[in-house]
Formats: sequence, structure tokens, C-alpha cells
Amino acid sequence: MIRRALARGYWAASRWTHRSEPLPPEGVGLLIGAPHTSNWDFVLMLAITWRLGIESKFLGKLALFRGPLGPLMRALGGIPVDRRNPAGLVDDVVARVRGGERFFLVVTPEGTRSRAEHWKSGFYRIALDTGLPVTLGYVDRRTMTTGLGPTIRLTGDVRADMDVIRAFYADKAGLRPENRTEPRLRDEPSSSAGLPPL
Repeated sequence: MIRRALARGYWAASRWTHRSEPLPPEGVGLLIGAPHTSNWDFVLMLAITWRLGIESKFLGKLALFRGPLGPLMRALGGIPVDRRNPAGLVDDVVARVRGGERFFLVVTPEGTRSRAEHWKSGFYRIALDTGLPVTLGYVDRRTMTTGLGPTIRLTGDVRADMDVIRAFYADKAGLRPENRTEPRLRDEPSSSAGLPPL
């Protein structure tokens, strides 16, 4: 209730326009946050999920959960990420979902706010291992719109799935367009195929 009220106040005062498509009725899934080019993306993500009244969790680097910020980050839905053990992260999220937890996991596949060579493949592996739907969240400074786009189900055909994702994000600039990373996985095949294991 309080979160929704705060979100309504934010959108009433914000220069941004919130536009979201319906979420999957199961009340669980992955939310892609892209292009991820600024710290303000975090504020927009909270405003979107709080406005929609959905339970969300997000991945954050381990350093954010140390010291006085730790309890706040966890209260906001944060899950600490040990980047030295990416396979452990996937296993942890899969275990939570299979254990009956119902939440939307917000993932920023770029992994950094700066321009990178490729997206990280963790979201893809989690979606395949759990069967969770993937909702494409976006930030587009050119139109000053942000929200949740279509929901897709990954097929295991990496190239075809990523082509769908690329098509959606092709005209989405992010808050700082110069930092945008093209949606492409490091191990993405040039033809239809799966990913190698972590």
C-alpha cells in the first residue's frame, strides 16, 4: 500500500511516462532491465514494480550488501551476487523458484552501466532451467518512456530467441545512449544452437 502510494507520487511528478503490458498471470518470472546505462535505472525499476504492485527481487554486486546499506538493499528485494561464482547464482535462483517462492526477478544482462561487448547469459540459463517467462523491461530516453514490454518464453534456440530480444530493444536508447550494449550473448552461436554450460 505504502509502496504503491509512493510510486503514484513519483509518476505524477516525473518527466518519464510509464507504459507496461500485462504481466504473466502466474505472478512469477524474469524481468529484463535494459538498456542499463545509469544508476537511475534502479529508481525507475522500483517505481515500475511498486506501481504494478508486484513482488520483485533484483541481483546486486556483493559490495552493496556490506555495511549499513546491506539491510536496506535486502529489504528492497536485493539478492547479493558473487561474480566469482556465476553458476552458484543460477543454482540459487532455480532452487528458490522450485521451492515455491513467487517473485519477479529483475536482471540487467549488461552487468554494467558502461558499454560492454555482450550481455551476460545468466538470465537465459535461469529462464530455461526454471521454465520462467521473460518480460522485457525497458528505458528509452528518446521518448521518455519506461516500463514493461512483451513477455516471451525462451525456446532454447539461442539465436532465434536473441533475435526476438534484439528486435524489441533496437529502438530503446537507455538513459545514457552512449553506454548502451547490443543484446548479444558472448557464446551466442551464429546459427540455431544452445549455449555451452557455465
